Amino acid sequence: MKKFFMFLAVAGLMTFSANIAFAQDQQAEQAAEEVVEAPANDLAALTAGAPEVPLNQALKTKFIEGGAGFMSLIIICLIIGLALSIERILYLTFSKTNTKKLLEKVEKALAEGGIEAAKDVCRSTSGPVASIFYQGLLRYDQGIDVVEKTIVSYGSVQMSQMENGLSWIGLFIAIAPSLGFLGTVIGMIQAFDAIQAAGDISPNVVAGGMKVALITTVAGLIVAMILQVFYNYILAKIDSIAIDMEDSSISLVDCLSKYNKK
Repeated sequence: MKKFFMFLAVAGLMTFSANIAFAQDQQAEQAAEEVVEAPANDLAALTAGAPEVPLNQALKTKFIEGGAGFMSLIIICLIIGLALSIERILYLTFSKTNTKKLLEKVEKALAEGGIEAAKDVCRSTSGPVASIFYQGLLRYDQGIDVVEKTIVSYGSVQMSQMENGLSWIGLFIAIAPSLGFLGTVIGMIQAFDAIQAAGDISPNVVAGGMKVALITTVAGLIVAMILQVFYNYILAKIDSIAIDMEDSSISLVDCLSKYNKK
C-alpha cells in the first residue's frame, strides 16, 4: 500500500513539473507577444481590459514568481505528506472493527466450542482488536494473568503499527513553513542586492525580492496547514481505535474469567 501511494506521489510530482515547464514557456511567449504588440503608453488600457485569469493559471504564475527551487520543494512536501496521510487513513479505516459484535461472537464461540472456536473467530476477523484477542487466547492455558500481560504488550505493538508514518508527516509539517521562511530570507537578500546595484530604494527595485519572499512564506504555511488537518484527523482515528482496544480487551478478560470458572 505504501509503495502504491509513493508511486502516486512521484507520478503527481512529475505531472506537476511538466505543467510548470509548460506554464513557463507559455508565460514567456505571452510576455514576448505583449512586448511586440503593445506600446508602453497602452499598457494601462490593456491591463484594464484583460480577461480574468483562471485559478490554475494564477497558481502557476505565482509558483514561477516564487522561485521554482523553493516552491518545488514545498510542493514535494505537500505531495509526499498527502500520500502518507491517505495511506494512514485507509489503513486505519480498514482496521476499524465492530468490537461489540466481535465480543458477542467470541463469547458464543467460547460457550459452544471452547478456546479453539474463539481462536477461529479471531483469525477470520481483520483488525488490531481481533489480533489482540487471538494473542490473548493463545496463552489462555498459562493463566489469566499471562493473558492480561499479553494483551497489554501486544496492544502496544498494534499502537506502534497504527502510528507508523506519523513522524514523517510531522516532519513535512515542520519543513514546509521552514522552506517558506528560507525563501523569504533569500527574497529579502535579493531585494537588498537590487537596492545596492541600483543605488536606489524605490519600490520598483524592491518589489521583485519582496514578492518572492511573501509568496514562498504563504505557500509553506498553506502546505503546513493542510497537512496539519490530516495529521490531527489521523490522531483522532488512532485514539478512537485505541479506546475500542482497551474496552474490548477488558471485556475479553472478563469473558475468559467466566469461562475459566465454568
